[in-house]
Amino acid sequence: MLSTIFSPIYSSGELSITIYLICLAASLVLGAVIAGVSAVKSRASKSFLLALVLLPAIVQTLIMLVNDNVGAGVAVMGAFSLVRFRSAPGSAKEIVGIFLAMAAGLATAKGYIALAALFVLIISAFILLSNFIKLKERDDLVRELRITVPEDLNYAHEFDDLFKKYTKSAKLVNVKTSNMGSLYKLLYNIELKDEEQMQSFIDELRCRNGNLEIALMIPAAEGNIL
Repeated sequence: MLSTIFSPIYSSGELSITIYLICLAASLVLGAVIAGVSAVKSRASKSFLLALVLLPAIVQTLIMLVNDNVGAGVAVMGAFSLVRFRSAPGSAKEIVGIFLAMAAGLATAKGYIALAALFVLIISAFILLSNFIKLKERDDLVRELRITVPEDLNYAHEFDDLFKKYTKSAKLVNVKTSNMGSLYKLLYNIELKDEEQMQSFIDELRCRNGNLEIALMIPAAEGNIL
C-alpha cells in the first residue's frame, strides 16, 4: 500500500497525453480542495480562490515541460520569484494556500498523485482544525481608542486613572483639532485588561469627555500579514 503511494504513475520519458490529462485532472481536483479549505471562515476573494484552483495545474504543466532539464528548471524558479500573486499583502493563511497549491502541482507533475492527495488532505485537515481552535492572544486585547474632547479639557492626564484601572498600557499617538478648533480628537493605542469591562470603560470615559464621540476598535491587522 505504502509503496503504491510513493510510486509515480509514470517514469521519465514515458509521458503521454493520457498521463498528462490524468495529472491535470488530479491537479485541478486538489486545487479545488485547497480553495475550498482556504474559503472556510475567510474573506478570500473570488479571484484568489480561482487562482488556488488553477495554480497546481499551471505548476504541474510547467514542471512537465522542463522535466530533467536543470537549466530550464532554474529559469522557471526564477520566474516564480518574480511573480506577484497579489497586489495587496496576503495573510499568513493565504500564503500557506499558495505554497500548498504549488507543492501539489509539483507532486502531480512528477506523477505522485496519491502522495499529493494524501499531503493535501493532511495539511487541509490541520488548516480546518485551526479554524475551530480559539487561542487567546495578546493581540486580542489590543485596541485603538478614539476620544473626542472639548477644547477646555486638559486631556494630558484626564484619563490616567481610567487607563490604570482598565488597561495594561495606553499611549497617546495622535491629536488633531476638529469643529473649528472647538474639539480635540485623541487617538490612543491601548491594551485592555479584560474584554468584559469594555462597556464600563466606555461609560466612564463618556462621563469625562462630556458624552462626546468615543470609538474603541480593533486596529488594522498587521501581525498575520506576510
